[in-house]
Amino acid sequence: MLSEPIHVNIIGKNEIVREGLKRILADQDFSVDCAVSCVDDLDIENEPSLIIIDVNDIDEGLSVCADVRERCPKPRIVIMTDGFSMEDVSRAFATGDVDGYLVKEISCDPLAGALRLTALGEKVLPSQIASSLASAPAGAISRCWDMGASGTNLSAREVDILRCLVDGEPNKVISRRLSIADATVKVHIKAILRKLRVRNRTQAAIWAVNRGLAGEAPVNATPALRPQPPFPAALPPQRAPEIQLARAS
Repeated sequence: MLSEPIHVNIIGKNEIVREGLKRILADQDFSVDCAVSCVDDLDIENEPSLIIIDVNDIDEGLSVCADVRERCPKPRIVIMTDGFSMEDVSRAFATGDVDGYLVKEISCDPLAGALRLTALGEKVLPSQIASSLASAPAGAISRCWDMGASGTNLSAREVDILRCLVDGEPNKVISRRLSIADATVKVHIKAILRKLRVRNRTQAAIWAVNRGLAGEAPVNATPALRPQPPFPAALPPQRAPEIQLARAS
């Protein structure tokens, strides 16, 4: 836990939601400096660590995010919505302005934990993503991945590393898991970002999850220099990826 209170601003049109968030966060040792209905009322002189944006629609949320980022470039931004789709989450993180995406049905303690992670520099996603993947038939997930990955020219090794990114693993863990040098991992990740046309590891992981790629790359997954098809074999159907709070280095 952080030693000092995390300073938070809240933006949302619904006064009841704003007041509810203020009370929840006050009980969790956050400092809510202001809770306002629009960006123009933000307290930009005392820049907070986090800005929470309560919206009903992702398009509205992204518009507010852009306005906030223009006025306050440093704080980390968390969107809270009534629901989500994989496309909405992907769009949000693709802007580069969003650091967290949460659904309002989240309970108080997980909310506080997610916000603390965001303040520490992590990216947070809805835990419902894991449930969505777990409920999808394994064959459907595999077919979705095959179609989504076609045209990317990802190598088998890059797919293995992409699985590790879905699991939120840092470079050193990936290096040990696949028995390759840390520098080699960095080279592969740069290639993955370039081929997928995304900006960072989190966006790459979201891209992969959105197309049905599960995590958990096997140890020594791909022998070096051995040609492989550019997509993974289907995982055992009982295995579901664990992405309650996805992380990115």
